[in-house]
Amino acid sequence: MSRGDTLDLRGLKCPLPVLRTRRHLRDLATGVRIRIETTDPLAVIDIPHFCQEDGHQLVSSQAIDGGHAFLIEKA
Repeated sequence: MSRGDTLDLRGLKCPLPVLRTRRHLRDLATGVRIRIETTDPLAVIDIPHFCQEDGHQLVSSQAIDGGHAFLIEKA
């Protein structure tokens, strides 16, 4: 597996975290993992739903200081 980078989406409100994540993943190779950091409380619903809808794997989801972090593997 390739390792991606961290996408800092802190401070953005719904739907921007999902839209930015989708745009970022579009240019990456299959199997690349990226970490998403967000402060949007709806992201705990929106990001897993986005992964399910688009076929990406949500590898992990964890609370971080002031928000949430997700590790996503591109399908």
